[in-house]
Amino acid sequence: MRYQQAILAATALAAAGAGMAQTFPTKPVRVIVPYAPGGSTDVVMRTLAPRLTEEFGQQVIIDNRPGASSTIGLDLAAKSAPDGLTWGIANIAYGANPSMIKKMPFDSEKDLIPVSQVSVVSLVLAVHPSVPARSVKELLALARARPGQLTFGSAGNASANHLATALFMQRTGTDMIHVPYKGGGPAVVSLLAGETSLLFATIPSSLQHIQAGRLRALAVSRARRSATLPDVPTVSEAGVASYEAIEWNGVMVPAGTPQAIVRRISEVIARVVAPAEMREKLLAVGAEGVGSTPEEFAAFIRIELATWSKVVKQLGLTVD
Repeated sequence: MRYQQAILAATALAAAGAGMAQTFPTKPVRVIVPYAPGGSTDVVMRTLAPRLTEEFGQQVIIDNRPGASSTIGLDLAAKSAPDGLTWGIANIAYGANPSMIKKMPFDSEKDLIPVSQVSVVSLVLAVHPSVPARSVKELLALARARPGQLTFGSAGNASANHLATALFMQRTGTDMIHVPYKGGGPAVVSLLAGETSLLFATIPSSLQHIQAGRLRALAVSRARRSATLPDVPTVSEAGVASYEAIEWNGVMVPAGTPQAIVRRISEVIARVVAPAEMREKLLAVGAEGVGSTPEEFAAFIRIELATWSKVVKQLGLTVD
């Protein structure tokens, strides 16, 4: 009898969840981007927001909450109601933060649920035109001649820019000064002003400046060339063997969010990034759509946490 009651209860709960997912959302969806406007995570989500709004029939609103290596915004998401109406956008920092920050405000493995990886974003090693280097080889020669003098910007500690440059220095034996900002947008502005020497910029945040000649692209960070910048070599091709560092972003929701709603959000994201028109829009800003399942994204997150834990320990990275 108890077994039958448990089966009935589980069936009723599943049916309720399915019904809830069919009507979800009944209110606007808040997307917390934990970086300042203008960075890659912001650009990608703003590109998708109009189509997500159409799919859901409710306004999808971008809410920028920068600071503390993305933990301010993601902590806000983690502590929101588990109803699927508040998303937190995670990126590469999500995998490194637990190893770099002694007192995390939330548990990266328990307090947020992976929903879907949205996109992958290539980075481009860009320098200010005043820097006398037109290739990675020339930049390395300059950095070795001026140890501790060249500066590199980032969107903050544990950002893709920071981690990519730290790995670059570790692989090349160079020493440059880290200048963290509160987002990729401010880091690009700093480079444009000549306040920093170089930046592993996300392509969406730097593409127009490279095309206009305001920044000089030396190499891209992925193992293969970018379709957006096909004439720019990879860092590996430019002489730093086997080098690769990528940015990514994906949707997380508070723990306790019904699985039926998690699944619905994931399916909508996959549907939105799939059409050729949207893929072209994302490629135009340097991103590639993914649209993974919750299970696939959860597996990806586990790999990121393990990978960056090793890198952080090896390089001795800490929050400045």
